[in-house]
This record gives sequence, C-alpha cells and structure tokens, in this order.
Amino acid sequence: MDATIERIAAYAHALKFESLPREAVHETRRRIIDALGCGLGAYDDEPCRIARKLASRVQSDSGARILGTAHRTLPELATFANGVMTRYLDGNDTLPGGGGHPSDTIPPMLSVADATGADGKALIAATALAYEIFYAFFRGAIMRERGLDHVLYTAVATAVGAGKLLGLDVRQLAQAVSLAITPNIALHATRRGDLSMWKGVASANAARNGVFAALLAGEGMTGPDNAIEGSHGLRELVGNFELGALAAPNGEFKVTQSNLKFFLSEYHSQSPITAALQLSREVKPEDIESITIHTYWFAWHEIGSEPEKWHPTTRESADHSLPFIVSAVLIDGAFSDAIFSEERIRDPKVHALADKVSVKEDPEFTRRFSAAIPCRLEIRTRRGEFKTAAVEYPRGHVKNPMTDEEVETKFRTLAGRILSDARVTSALKRLWKIDEERNAGIAFDVLDKR
Repeated sequence: MDATIERIAAYAHALKFESLPREAVHETRRRIIDALGCGLGAYDDEPCRIARKLASRVQSDSGARILGTAHRTLPELATFANGVMTRYLDGNDTLPGGGGHPSDTIPPMLSVADATGADGKALIAATALAYEIFYAFFRGAIMRERGLDHVLYTAVATAVGAGKLLGLDVRQLAQAVSLAITPNIALHATRRGDLSMWKGVASANAARNGVFAALLAGEGMTGPDNAIEGSHGLRELVGNFELGALAAPNGEFKVTQSNLKFFLSEYHSQSPITAALQLSREVKPEDIESITIHTYWFAWHEIGSEPEKWHPTTRESADHSLPFIVSAVLIDGAFSDAIFSEERIRDPKVHALADKVSVKEDPEFTRRFSAAIPCRLEIRTRRGEFKTAAVEYPRGHVKNPMTDEEVETKFRTLAGRILSDARVTSALKRLWKIDEERNAGIAFDVLDKR
C-alpha cells in the first residue's frame, strides 16, 4: 500500500475524541446542527423526494434512518437521501476556492453512527476526522484544475470517517481509502453551463460511495495497493501532490476553518449579497442605470461569466448566478432563498435588472482571495449618482463568524419548515450536547417529523 494511504489510515486509527480540543468539539457540534437544519429545510424539494423514494425501497431493521422519518434503510442509501437533503439548498459550510462542502461528510457520519449505535463522542471524532481528511485532499489535489469535481474529497473523507465508526483496523482503513479513490473520479461538468439537479446531488452520491467503500473494506474487500502513488494512480491524473499536515492531538483541527453560510446561496455570492443589502437602502431598483460587481477571478469564473448566469432557468443555475442573485436582492431589499422558486426565476423584473449587471475581476481581489472574500458593488443611478458598498469577510467567514445564536436562528428557520417550534427547541437542546449522548441516533429521534 502506498505511503500516503498508509499515513491516512494510521492517523485515522489513532485519533480519539480525547485528541480534540474543546474548540474543535464545539465547532463540530455547530456544523452538525447547521447541516441538519439545511437538510430539513430542503425536505420537500424534488431531488430530496426522489432520493428518499429510492432509499425507502429498502427496509433494514439494523440500518440507518432517513432524516425526518423513522424509516431505516441501508446506511449507504440513508447517506444518499440525507446527503441530498443537506446539500440541496446550497446552505451548508464550504472551503472557498474549489474546496466544496466538508459538511457533506456529516450525513454519512450520522447514518453510520445510527446503524452501529455509536455514541456522541464517536460521532464527533469521526466527523472531525472526516473534515481533516477532506481538507488535506483539497489542499493537496486541486481537482477542478483538471476538469474534475471536488466530490472525490467527500468520498475519501467519508470512507475514513465511516471506517472509524465501523471500528476498522489500520489495514482495513487503508483498503477503504483505496476503494473510495479508485472508482470515484467525477467530472466538473456538473458545475458548468445550465446546471441540473445533479449539482446538488453529486456530493451525496460520493458520500454514499464512501460509506460503501468502508463497508466493503470491513468485509475484507481489497483495492489497488497504489491508488494514489502508483502507475495510473491519482497523482498521474491530477499531478504530483502531497497531503498537508494533519492536526496533532489537541492542535488546530480543520473543522474550525470551514466557513458557514449566513445566506442560503453559493458561497461566493455571500459578500455581494451583503453589499447589495446595504445599497438596497440607498437606491430604488427603478432608479438604477447600471450595476458593476468587482470580485476575484474565482467568483467571476464560477458565478459571473457564463451567459446562463444572466438568465438562469433552473434553481441550480439561479443560486450560482451572481447577476440574478444581486438583482433579486436589490429588488426585494432582503434575501430569502424564495428567490430561487420557479416563479421568481421567471420574474421579468429580475431578468431586466440582471441585464444591467456587469461582473469584473479585480486583480487585487484575486490576490487576496481566498484568505478574504472581497467584493465591491457599484451602482450608477439614472441621475448619474454612484453608490458603492464593499465587503471583505461575509458573515459566517472564520474571520467574521456566526454566533451560536445565529446558528440556532438559521436552524430554527429551516427546521421550522417541517417541525413545530416546540420540536425544534427540544431538538436543539439535545443536539448542542450530542457528544454527551450514549447513542448518536438521538439526532434522528428528535428530528422525526411525524
């Protein structure tokens, strides 16, 4: 087995809950609550209904539950259904710059913990571990530069975290990593052009495959010995890379470094939304002559360059459309993910204002990204006035973090779409102390919408 995989396996096997500093434990709790809220908020969306329908075809008394229900299915199918719900609204945390969403590893950790009867401490440790591996692969192997999708990070990190919960030994953990890498190279075409439902589903599929890899390894299945370093391995595909340092016991764990989303929208729209909200108090939409959004190259490339971004036709395209989002916020004077409804996507007022939007790369902003998420929004009025707003760190960024109260408010708003206020309050009391629970499956108990 190649040295990189052996290093991952040895690290994963040695990590214990006691290795985590208090901050890492608390930040893990926050991300679990945030991810579960996002999942419940998307419960009724079509891709989520499709995923639940497929997962519900199988009944397994020893399996894992589908979020919001009491139905138990195979852990990998529960992972898929729960992962689609968590990811679909594009409201869960992120690593900017093509890093994707490390909290996509939370649904599989919850599913495997539910199936195995793991306690809360094991859930927290496995989740922090998954974040660590996810971050290491993101910083080591930048998939998107080769036209490949970042969901490989999800598959590998999930396999490692799930393997930890399953009690795999070092040799089995190494096999799980190999079995996650080898069959799970995905195309970045998922995130280009007019986006489909798969944009919000791809990572859940990768997580499903990561859980399956760990289950296979636990039963004795083997994978290629040199999936990373060998002939035709990952390094030959994406270029030579090394994983960065993994957190030492009681060191700074990467779960503390992901950025939460204050708004349910693509991460690189967070600063522009904030700026648009500021300017919406100073100018009326009908008075606007032109709008210029100055941003860094990555934001321009991902959500402000393709023709589809000016006139999106799907929810997935709309929440990745900087002109559409900014225009809708300026019209409404507020932000809600209701702007991504079919009715608003067709709103001629939004499209007319979007036609007045230009998105431009600012080389200085590009230089400062991704340590900062800079944006400058300029509006020229019909009377020739200029209105400007600039944002460096949107709310939720690690340098402008959401408070616990704000995390709760976001959860209440989203979970409240299918649960009563009393049920939400009761759930939060248990989830804030999930590491003290003897059975981490309590997360499903308290969020059953029946």
